[in-house]
Amino acid sequence: MLLQATRSLLRLRVYQPAKLRMATIGSRYLTTTGVSIKTLSPDIQSFVEVQAKLCKPDQIHVCDGSEEESKAILEHLMKDGRLEKLPKYNNCYYAQTAPADTARVEKQTFVCTSKKSDAVPDTKPGVVSTLGNWMDPPEMDKQLDEKFDGCMQGRTMYVIPYSMGPIGSPLSKIGIQLTDSEYVVASMNVMTRIGKKVIDTLGKDEFVKCVHSVGYPLKSGEKDVPWPCNPGKLAVVQYPERNEIRSFGSGYGGNSLLGKKCFALRIASTIAKREGWLAEHMLILALTNPEGKKRYIAGAFPSACGKTNLAMLTPTIPGWKAECVGDDIAWMRFDDDGKLRAINPEYGFFGVAPGTNKKSNPNAMKTVFHNTVFTNTAKTSDGGVWWEGMEACANDVKVTTWQGKENWQDLSPEERRDTPAAHPNSRFCAPIKQYPLLDENWESPDGVPIDAIFFGGRRPDTIPLIYESSSWTHGVFVGAQMKSEATAAAADMKSKSVLHDPFAMRPFFGYSFVQYLEHWLSLQDRPGAKLPKIFHVNWFRKDSNGKFIWPGFGENLRVIDWALRRCDGEDIADPSPLGLIPKPGTLNVDELSGVDMEALFKQNKTELEEDVKDTQMYFDRELPGQLPAPLQAELDALKDRISKM
Repeated sequence: MLLQATRSLLRLRVYQPAKLRMATIGSRYLTTTGVSIKTLSPDIQSFVEVQAKLCKPDQIHVCDGSEEESKAILEHLMKDGRLEKLPKYNNCYYAQTAPADTARVEKQTFVCTSKKSDAVPDTKPGVVSTLGNWMDPPEMDKQLDEKFDGCMQGRTMYVIPYSMGPIGSPLSKIGIQLTDSEYVVASMNVMTRIGKKVIDTLGKDEFVKCVHSVGYPLKSGEKDVPWPCNPGKLAVVQYPERNEIRSFGSGYGGNSLLGKKCFALRIASTIAKREGWLAEHMLILALTNPEGKKRYIAGAFPSACGKTNLAMLTPTIPGWKAECVGDDIAWMRFDDDGKLRAINPEYGFFGVAPGTNKKSNPNAMKTVFHNTVFTNTAKTSDGGVWWEGMEACANDVKVTTWQGKENWQDLSPEERRDTPAAHPNSRFCAPIKQYPLLDENWESPDGVPIDAIFFGGRRPDTIPLIYESSSWTHGVFVGAQMKSEATAAAADMKSKSVLHDPFAMRPFFGYSFVQYLEHWLSLQDRPGAKLPKIFHVNWFRKDSNGKFIWPGFGENLRVIDWALRRCDGEDIADPSPLGLIPKPGTLNVDELSGVDMEALFKQNKTELEEDVKDTQMYFDRELPGQLPAPLQAELDALKDRISKM
């Protein structure tokens, strides 16, 4: 039985709701390391108590983040058939989800606030916002209470105290996640900081309440399924006004690892607005030039658009050094000197596997083959994993697809194209500490100073390789009108071609986009603020044959080098309708041949007119009459510049 197996494996003295009164929870339950629920603050004890009464787990375990606990969880997952050890690598595991549970499901993701306009902009009658879904909190509470009632029957409720950011840093925040998924526990142990130090901090700080269930209770004697989930009742809900997250029905990372998008972006962005800082979907990268000058940049790119590759960039220009701070999320606060300083609140990489290889991201390939959980990649007969874009397997190695189809390599090229071996959104979950080129300040409690912010997306035409904003207001406009080709990270967006994805935050806004824009604009009014320069890049422009013009990957440093020289005030930019672009000959392309530089910076009047028309229609549809006046002025000025081409 699952209950007996869990008891035997974890060797826990457990709290059993059916046998003990709720009032005894603090005095009767003890973890393997002696960390008891009683040591948690009264607010946390009450939170656990109320949720346990609703969810009715068979037992409760407070996670301590110890090596012993981690090993026990992994062994339990393997015993249940939810993880498979990969003998080809060092301490790596494979997980396969249900086919209906492979990505974020945005239509079932909600932000619940007292006023709808605090969650999503007011739209015209009949227009459904693409900037988020809202529901009145009492109505959502009623629906979720019905779903969560008894949802953990036959399972263990795990209490995960975790820190987003370095423990004790003034830039960090604490969360408590309750979950009935051991896969989530294993993944959160990689992605966040869990342990007694976090527990010791809990009594001094407010915490974000996070409740997650796969939504698949087990009756006594009922056999479990390989990947429990309940996609028909899936809901991922944020309550910004009470710092709370409730997620039901999915075991997939973005829906179940509540410290990630739910907390680190949706809830954190609302906290940031209240407290005067930023929580953004951005990488953080340290770059040191040949003269020894070190700078830090942040970059916002939609999921699966090369953000991780840029965060792990391998320079191709001699003398440069690139070191990673974070690949997905940046929390940025002003220091006493008015400089924006950033931390990566995460503790691991949850990267998209397809497309990652020794050429595109050699440092990732050095990172992920030990202490990593792979999800929905293909498996190989030599005990490893494989995905599209990875180097070819040896001839005698057989490939099994993520859905279990064997001998995939024997299919015809057409069949392989129609039947990917790895799911397009397959992932690796690896500790950031084992990245070979980690910046020495990656865990500094004070954060790192940001000199430049880069926005970008997949644009096959229209948008040049790089342009610089002319002011902070113009930079906010650049972020607001971002667009990108759709990716596999969102299950319900595959039918779209080019999506509006402002600030690469469209799926992750925790409050109204109108208020978000006003918050960004307000930063320039802060006394003494020393704001970063803002740039827009497009690595993905294609020629008439559909081939990428720019080589990308490590060569992207050439573009960033130009931007950093602009941060130093070098006169190397010319005006263009979109913004400032490199003067001829100022972009370092030494030893780079076969690149049509003219095509990379060409701005076609007809294409730009269509693009700006689409932008105006988007703003009119999504926030009619609510676009902040400074940004409407930027849009009008862009139209005027294009008209004069």
